[in-house]
Amino acid sequence: MKIEKRFLATLNRCYSCNSIEVDGQTRIMLATEGEGACLAWSAPDYTQSHAVWEGPGGTMSIVPIPGTNGEFLAVQKFFRMFDWEDAKVVHVRPLANGNYEVTDILHLPYIHRFDLLTVGDRHYFIGCTLATTKATKDDWSNPGKIWVGEYTGVGPLSVSVLKDGLTKNHGYSRLVQSGTMVGLVTCEEGAFEVAPPQAPGAAWTVRQFMDWPISDISAIDIDGDGELEFATIEPFHGEYFRVYKKIDGVFKKVFEHPETTEFYHVVVGATLAGEPVFVGGCRRGKQQLFYVRAKQKAPLELEAVLIEEGVGPSNVYVLHEKDRDIIVAANRETDESALYFVTP
Repeated sequence: MKIEKRFLATLNRCYSCNSIEVDGQTRIMLATEGEGACLAWSAPDYTQSHAVWEGPGGTMSIVPIPGTNGEFLAVQKFFRMFDWEDAKVVHVRPLANGNYEVTDILHLPYIHRFDLLTVGDRHYFIGCTLATTKATKDDWSNPGKIWVGEYTGVGPLSVSVLKDGLTKNHGYSRLVQSGTMVGLVTCEEGAFEVAPPQAPGAAWTVRQFMDWPISDISAIDIDGDGELEFATIEPFHGEYFRVYKKIDGVFKKVFEHPETTEFYHVVVGATLAGEPVFVGGCRRGKQQLFYVRAKQKAPLELEAVLIEEGVGPSNVYVLHEKDRDIIVAANRETDESALYFVTP
């Protein structure tokens, strides 16, 4: 496959990214984890940016609301490594005049990752707090929690604790299988699959499927055998990027990125030019953005392919268009928002 980069803008501490659809047109968004802006670029050329907001910043996650004309939820005021008491979730609505209406809907200290999981015509909120309180950057004595509730789109969002005792509750990814959405949550205690109620009035379910410290996780069937492989970053903000395959009922490590360095931060299962891959990235060492593909499927042999070095990505989002895929990259360590256009 061919990959071409386009620099978008300098954005201090560029951290989160996603896209929305407004009046049938795609808008790519990138936001800072520091004090500052969220910026958007519109299809088809993504050349001109406009501000979604100028502040306050502290944006860890951006999640589109299904069935709306570009509305989304986002985290704000999640600042630095322990100044998170004011963290909140906001509702954002694009306006006809090109501006955006931003409304607070949930104050939840230490909210880091969150998502909306859809069942039928209902949307369920899942939020993960990195900790409950922190006195210092290195204080992990009060673990994080999983918070859940039904998102109705009306008024403030009401949530309750589904599970607590999750130390360094950092990682989250959405997994869709046979039309069913679940969330994968990772922490020092391992990895958990969290499923929303499958019928009105039913309960959420939590299933642990890994039991060692994991910072982040994503899943895709990378070899086409009908079974998922799981890519992980280990441990918290860790030095290892690994891929696991379940063999004889047990997870076996089938790949480890050759560079061992702290602060791997990107792991996304996606397709690029039709090929299933894991997109990865690291904020220290060589600060690489790369993807992992199946060099050979049976027996499985994986290889890492470098996209760019010296960029230090914090998060990426993969957007699929008619004749190309786009890796939207928040290259945090170079204060850079960028697009990588992927074609066969």
